[in-house]
Amino acid sequence: MDMNRWLPITRKEVLARGWDELDVVIISGDAYVDHASYGAAVIGRIIEAEGFKVAIVPQPNWRDDLRDFKKMGKPRLFFGVTSGNMDSMINHYTAGKRKRSTDGYTPGGEAGYRPDYAATVYAKILKELYPDTPVVLGGIEASLRRVTDYDYWADELKPTILKDSGADLLLYGMAEQGIRELLRLLDRGVPFHSIHSIQQTAFLVPKSEGIPKDKRWKTINLASHEICLKDKRAFAANFKHVEQESNKSYADRIVQEVGEEVLVINPPFPVMDEQTMDASFDLPYARGPHPKYAKRGAIPSWEMIKFSINMHRGCFGGCSFCTISAHQGKFIASRSKESILKEVDAVTKMPDFKGYISDLGGPSANMYKMKGKDLDICDRCVAPSCIHPVICDNLDTDHSQMTELYKKVGDHPEIKKAFIGSGIRYDLLTKSYNKKGDDSLDEYLEHVVCNNISGRLKVAPEHTSDETLKVMRKPSFKHFHSFKEQYEKYNKKHNLNQPLIPYFISSHPGSTEEEMANLAGETKDMGFRLEQVQDFTPTPMTVATIIYYTGLHPYTLRPHYTAKSAKEKKNQHLFFFWYKKENRGQILSKLKEMRRPDLIKKLLEDSTKEKSSPTREKGKPFRKKGKPGKFKGKRTGKSRPSKKWK
Repeated sequence: MDMNRWLPITRKEVLARGWDELDVVIISGDAYVDHASYGAAVIGRIIEAEGFKVAIVPQPNWRDDLRDFKKMGKPRLFFGVTSGNMDSMINHYTAGKRKRSTDGYTPGGEAGYRPDYAATVYAKILKELYPDTPVVLGGIEASLRRVTDYDYWADELKPTILKDSGADLLLYGMAEQGIRELLRLLDRGVPFHSIHSIQQTAFLVPKSEGIPKDKRWKTINLASHEICLKDKRAFAANFKHVEQESNKSYADRIVQEVGEEVLVINPPFPVMDEQTMDASFDLPYARGPHPKYAKRGAIPSWEMIKFSINMHRGCFGGCSFCTISAHQGKFIASRSKESILKEVDAVTKMPDFKGYISDLGGPSANMYKMKGKDLDICDRCVAPSCIHPVICDNLDTDHSQMTELYKKVGDHPEIKKAFIGSGIRYDLLTKSYNKKGDDSLDEYLEHVVCNNISGRLKVAPEHTSDETLKVMRKPSFKHFHSFKEQYEKYNKKHNLNQPLIPYFISSHPGSTEEEMANLAGETKDMGFRLEQVQDFTPTPMTVATIIYYTGLHPYTLRPHYTAKSAKEKKNQHLFFFWYKKENRGQILSKLKEMRRPDLIKKLLEDSTKEKSSPTREKGKPFRKKGKPGKFKGKRTGKSRPSKKWK
């Protein structure tokens, strides 16, 4: 096997290339998979493409004599540090703070191969071992902790990760443009400590030195970290500036005092164009895990995405519980159709490919190529969402380019089916909400129903309460009813039986127990027994997390109720599963307290006579009353069309 297909991860592989010294060493919390879906691989390949010598140290042991941190020696330029594709705390713990038993980014799914707060731990070790070598942070954990943030697991405010880690520079967001500029400046001999001009970076400077001057940007001063520790209102007010400047075309610089230092966050780069996106995705990836892992078992995250295609980045939904826009930006960065089709062809040549693309999408599948009709208007916009509280008149929601691309992928002789596994924004496809949408919406949905669904379609209305949905920055649930009607119309037209699977969140800021009871009643009326449900997890740099910690909405500074105790959360989550016998007593007690005999009848009395199930529609098997697991009846209809609908 040609080991040069992968970047080196051992000293032996480095020496085999004839290298005595490396320019950059990347420390990663994930196992090394050489693919464009893994941040360490992307940055490593870019460093290589710029002509520098780079190696990756995946999942180093931080509990022994630290030999993994020493094995590559001291790099000429800097160490790069990332916790991996996930925040290590979300990777390790459930919403209830229970330790997870598996890790999807480790061979065999084994847990325990990275520390809590991995980026901080790795950086501190490197600064102790090599105090004179710069450490550069990147990845989602560092990106979302670039400013004072609330840490749910420690239940406290933490300063910028630069402070705790001792790192010298942070590249936030998708770091391709920043890493290229950093490498070019260093290659020209610019001293690392004097590099303060790169966009999309953050760094600390002593108060005594003052903030570096830069005529390109205005400067916004946030309340200091010390003030935030004492004043939740000031901390909440900070977030509005952080979110707005993260999502503007031409943002201002942000500064915040942290002890005797000042945090400086330079504005992000403009949204990546097709050429820049293609340059990242078209690098010579080996398209698989390093051979070192062959005997340790499959890497679950790789098995999930190995036959998938990422078409774009970013999301303009602005959901208050989501971190996508904080990390990738709200403006959509799309690949060219040529680059996407080239990757489709590469996937079909993989040895274990069976003809099925598992996902043809992005953060939200149906945002590919979407942007403002007049970009000058976008340049002046400070709204965190382009589709809430209404869809912006300036947003072009035409879906025809996606439909055309799906058809081209489907026409590939080696493709049997290309599924849409990413979430679809149903509100963009609903004429009741997307009032200026054209016929391309119907064409897209009909094509997806007939060609791109693997048995059932997942969408995320998240809640049924209009008040909670406003906090979530999601549309009224009445529009989900409209979408369901449209979706079922196309299924019926083509003689298909593909259930709709809705996602919901309990204990989200603004949500009350009674609203969760109403959610259960309304979704039961629609024929659902909910399966895809989750408890709200406060993650860094989201509106919902700010509300959870402070009790205040960062844009209005008005109070909002949030379920915080384990008991409050359990009571909300309970209503998802009204159909379970073990929950009936508690639900009955709660509904009596609420004085809701209507819901008692609907959820508890009527359920004993019920003849429909969760995501079960007509023709699907139903459970025989009183005998769970015993099925009566036969499936009718088809799970997918006998041939593609064009």
